[in-house]
Amino acid sequence: MLRFSTLASLTLGACLALPTAAQAQDDITLGFIVKKPEQAWFINEQDAATQLGEEKGFDVVRLAGEDGQQVLSAIDNLNSQGAQGFVICPPDVRLGPAIMRRAEQYGMKVVTVDDRFVNADGEPMKDVPHLGMSGYKIGQQVGNAIADEMEARGWNPEEVAALRITNYELPTAEKRTDGATEALLERGFHKDNIFDAPQENTDTSSAFSAASPVFSKNGDYEHWVIFALNEESVLGGVRASEQYGLPAEDVIGVGINGSGAAFAEFSREEPTGFHGTVAVSSTMHGRQSAQNLYTWVTEGEKPKANTETSGTLMTRDNWEEVRDELGL
Repeated sequence: MLRFSTLASLTLGACLALPTAAQAQDDITLGFIVKKPEQAWFINEQDAATQLGEEKGFDVVRLAGEDGQQVLSAIDNLNSQGAQGFVICPPDVRLGPAIMRRAEQYGMKVVTVDDRFVNADGEPMKDVPHLGMSGYKIGQQVGNAIADEMEARGWNPEEVAALRITNYELPTAEKRTDGATEALLERGFHKDNIFDAPQENTDTSSAFSAASPVFSKNGDYEHWVIFALNEESVLGGVRASEQYGLPAEDVIGVGINGSGAAFAEFSREEPTGFHGTVAVSSTMHGRQSAQNLYTWVTEGEKPKANTETSGTLMTRDNWEEVRDELGL
């Protein structure tokens, strides 16, 4: 009898210790770590995740991870706040293994957004769920948008040079510029007319510094097109073209994202060489990646290994409509 009572007490105690599904969801804290917290794209993502948390009843801790040490410190911070997992756009995709070791140490679930972790061999870490653009397809959209505008302006490809602002340290960037390059070549662009401007970072000032000498060394071309991994970098190229003295009508720059930087450019009284951007919903990226992680934490349903989104061309003529349509 004593044995039965002891067993019953232990069993009852264990049952009381187990939280119900509803209780488990009452105390959910998730992190959202981004590599460039000041950029509009990442502000939108974190805002969308925070709004989802308010709707669903979980907390979102917004953190910056601009280098490897800051990311690891952010994960330590999340652990101290009892977080069950985090969404991250890493500052360097090669940090994936180190980030996962720290996350696993704390028993946290991880979802990547925008930039996907790679392993020591440079291959995607397929065991970490990811949500992002198809870099190559988005790049193709950029290239085709440029080619369409060249045709609309009646430009002779022989008289057109391309400024390709590159960042081959970032696989996503390489895929985007490769996609744009292939699309342009398929549309009759001359390969020898493409000039690289390697940038050290992914922002406007870095792109400006990389682009300026390219214009100076190649002054024989009547028209220029500009493409890169994002619209901030294309804007850097456009600013460099202006400093060099190229009029807006001789420049076609097409970026990727659809953020405040593009909106400000389209709102200028006079058009600039920034023709357009392939807009992707950063709001959707933030909301969906947070939703995927939340579902995984609360219901045990692991997200798909890789979810890819597409984009919509936004120009000076339609940017307000596209912005509202995509919830940017």
